[in-house]
Amino acid sequence: MLRFHNYDIVFQEVPDEVTLALNITNCPNRCEGCHSPHLTEDTGDELNENVLADLLDKYGNAVTCVCFMGGDGSPDEVLKLARLVRQFNKKTAWYSGNSELYGDALHCFNYVKLGKYDKKFGGLRSPTTNQRFYRIEDEKMIDMTVQFC
Repeated sequence: MLRFHNYDIVFQEVPDEVTLALNITNCPNRCEGCHSPHLTEDTGDELNENVLADLLDKYGNAVTCVCFMGGDGSPDEVLKLARLVRQFNKKTAWYSGNSELYGDALHCFNYVKLGKYDKKFGGLRSPTTNQRFYRIEDEKMIDMTVQFC
C-alpha cells in the first residue's frame, strides 16, 4: 500500500510547472543527510486512485503537474497513479532515489529525477550533484539538471 505524509502546491521541483507534490512515505533508500528522514517510516494516509482523483478535482486547473516525491518502495503503485494523473490532462513527475528508470516509467512520466542523495555531492541545486533531472519527450530523456544550479 502506498502512503503519503502530506502534499503541497510547489513551484520549484518541476521547472515551469505549478505542481501538486505528494510526499510518499516508506522510502527504502535511507540516504545519509536526507532532508526528509521522516519519510522513511511506513506512516501516513493511503494514497490510492480515489484519494488522488479527489485532490485533482479539488485543485483543478490550479496545478499543471503532479509529482510523486518518493515511492521507490512501491513503484508499480506509483506508475498506476501516474497513468491516472494523465487522464486528468496533467503532467507527471517522479522524484526517485533509484539510479535507473523503473519499468514503464518512460511512458508514464513527463519528468523524472533519478539518483540517491549523496551529501558529499549535494542535491539538485549543487553543481556537483550526482542526481539528474530529466524531461521525457518522444521516449527520450533530456537532462535538465542545469536548470536547478
